[in-house]
Amino acid sequence: MALSPERIKQFHGSLSSTHFTCKIGYYKALSTDATCAKCPPHSYSVWEGATSCTCDRGFFRADNDAASMPCTRPPSAPLNLISNVNETSVNLEWSSPQNTGGRQDISYNVVCKKCGAGDPSKCRPCGSGVHYTPQQNGLKTTKVSITDLLAHTNYTFEIWAVNGVSKYNPNPDQSVSVTVTTNQAAPSSIALVQAKEVTRYSVALAWLEPDRPNGVILEYEVKYYEKDQNERSYRIVRTAARNTDIKGLNPLTSYVFHVRARTAAGYGDFSEPLEVTTNTVPSRIIGDGANSTVLLVSVSGSVVLVVILIAAFVISRRRSKYSKAKQEADEEKHLNQGVRTYVDPFTYEDPNQAVREFAKEIDASCIKIEKVIGVGEFGEVCSGRLKVPGKREICVAIKTLKAGYTDKQRRDFLSEASIMGQFDHPNIIHLEGVVTKCTWVTPFTKPS
Repeated sequence: MALSPERIKQFHGSLSSTHFTCKIGYYKALSTDATCAKCPPHSYSVWEGATSCTCDRGFFRADNDAASMPCTRPPSAPLNLISNVNETSVNLEWSSPQNTGGRQDISYNVVCKKCGAGDPSKCRPCGSGVHYTPQQNGLKTTKVSITDLLAHTNYTFEIWAVNGVSKYNPNPDQSVSVTVTTNQAAPSSIALVQAKEVTRYSVALAWLEPDRPNGVILEYEVKYYEKDQNERSYRIVRTAARNTDIKGLNPLTSYVFHVRARTAAGYGDFSEPLEVTTNTVPSRIIGDGANSTVLLVSVSGSVVLVVILIAAFVISRRRSKYSKAKQEADEEKHLNQGVRTYVDPFTYEDPNQAVREFAKEIDASCIKIEKVIGVGEFGEVCSGRLKVPGKREICVAIKTLKAGYTDKQRRDFLSEASIMGQFDHPNIIHLEGVVTKCTWVTPFTKPS
């Protein structure tokens, strides 16, 4: 009986597995295996009795590949990369590689580089501010959307095809790239809007430039309306500056303000609402900056504003529901209970010591400022809430003071707190405490 050369080769390989070690080109993974197996595609054995086969040059096995599986290689580059620029976002699409490397576990990674306009070769990674949809790495689809790019900027995007053995031989041949230039886009929203001055009939506003102008800011638009109108009837003011005076307002009325910026590409989103209440009497704020504090005092029906710097005071006014005769009786009873000695805080060399002695320190986290209701001589007056652990939440009045204080003003401020801390009377607002362990400080009063 004549046998073909291939049958003879298979016979000898099988025979050697039974009686001898496996010949070159064959392997036996376990000594208990009955026969020798031929090395899988793209692999070989270099000695007799091999327990596995070595991959050919340029081919690899993944960590979880069995010895019986063929050796594979990384895929070739994706094909037909197309880009579509829309202002500061880019959509990329591509086709699958011509050669998958003999594997099915192919996916795609996106690399973003921001390049200089003068020298496109000088590129650096885009950073975490750029966002990818659905994701940047491990893409199973052949398209991705990239957003939050900078306007008028050169970007290079690389699409890498990867599979289970790409890590063993990373090669530029596995990627395709495209360079694009983003367009001018609408600016981002304005993060901070402040009321710098409030009078009976006007509010002076100022704001910061958007974090991402995305071009040259042509103008700002201020939209405002009375709070109870709820945007049903609003007015618009436009200005090229980052501040404006809104005039012709009604006294003692709450207004809501929004600001947005415009470039050649259009308007950005409006800022968060700023609520301000006009005053009944003219007043202005002194100084600039964001740090502030205040004290609000009420005596026998008339309101006295006392401005203090550095610390913040929380004041609670007791609601009086008694007749005048009852008030007088309470006062007489209060006086008859004993005389309390008043200590002049100005006699203290260190005003901080007086504050610690006569006022209670309150954690700033217990205080929440809600809105601006007016402006005193030195700072804004706000309404808010005070919630001390173990006690019910109360409404409070908060007056803020701008930075730029002198040492004398600071001493006067702390001394005022020390004075208020010594009073406990139905006709005088009660000082709840002070906030001094903070970069800003704020006073609060419970309205009657």
